[in-house]
Amino acid sequence: MTERIKAGVLGATGAVGQRFIQALTDHPWFEITSLAASERSAGKPYEKAASWRLDSKLPDEIKDQGVVPVDPSRVDADVVFSALPSSSAKTVEPEFAEAGFAVASNASAYRMEADVPLVVPEVNPGHLGLLEQQQDSRGWDGYIITNPNCSTIIMIVSLKPLMQFGLNNVNVATMQAVSGAGYDGVSSMAIIDNILPYIKTEEEKMESETLKLLGEFDGSEIINPDIHFSASCHRVPVLDGHTEAIWAGMRDNPTPEDVRQAFLDFDPELEDLPSKPEKSLVVRDEPDRPQPRLDKNMGNGMSVSVGRIREGIRYIALGHNTVRGAAGASVLNAELLHKKGKL
Repeated sequence: MTERIKAGVLGATGAVGQRFIQALTDHPWFEITSLAASERSAGKPYEKAASWRLDSKLPDEIKDQGVVPVDPSRVDADVVFSALPSSSAKTVEPEFAEAGFAVASNASAYRMEADVPLVVPEVNPGHLGLLEQQQDSRGWDGYIITNPNCSTIIMIVSLKPLMQFGLNNVNVATMQAVSGAGYDGVSSMAIIDNILPYIKTEEEKMESETLKLLGEFDGSEIINPDIHFSASCHRVPVLDGHTEAIWAGMRDNPTPEDVRQAFLDFDPELEDLPSKPEKSLVVRDEPDRPQPRLDKNMGNGMSVSVGRIREGIRYIALGHNTVRGAAGASVLNAELLHKKGKL
């Protein structure tokens, strides 16, 4: 067997860090060699440092692995997956990139930097061309690659096949699961029997990130498309799975059947990436699907489900926010990097 790539997880004890561990355990290309977290957790075996909150078993090989500080000199890895809060990522991720690490980040700190690729492999793999500029301009031996916000990822996978129809206007209303805010992010008193019609910075992220993702890389920069986006984001009492109602305006005025067929035909040709699901888009024809309870785990949580395609064009998109929308997205990005010979 080919030697696997050494992988570290930054922020390993948190909710997204645990999803990284879940995604990387028994991965055919990556091997977890470092788990890094705050000074409070450093020095402890992972089982003692973290409160495991996933519905899968904590992997036996991880239980006794020691947690190290979030410090490039203490992390033994070639690629690090960052589940750090944005405030920490802003200073820590460049330290790792400068030290020669490939940083696959789920944090928002560098997503909108002009020389940092914001990538969803099914949507814009060509944006990896920014990495050479990033390394040259910053003098880094390593680099940072980011994935978008969880709600953006779910929407953008469904929008990509609609670009062929001259996409020019998108409105979206999200119904976002509480896990997107972290374990302690939303109190039960605030969310039970309630809907919160505001998620700080979420709407701005969706609008700006989507333009960058759908932009064209001209060899030196990303040119944003002439598409208008408007988002309204809401937190709902669902554990996992973001649901989005999307209105898409297109120059060619496709019919609902045209759109359905475009979803069915969508093939990003990434079959050899281990985390890529058989179908990036799963079309549901039932009148009451997709639903988070029933559809969030499609494609091992990496598929986006779409349905209720109506005149307008209006449809529903749904995806697992901490798998497809977070850790799984970063792992898929790293797999793309390896495929392209950049790891």
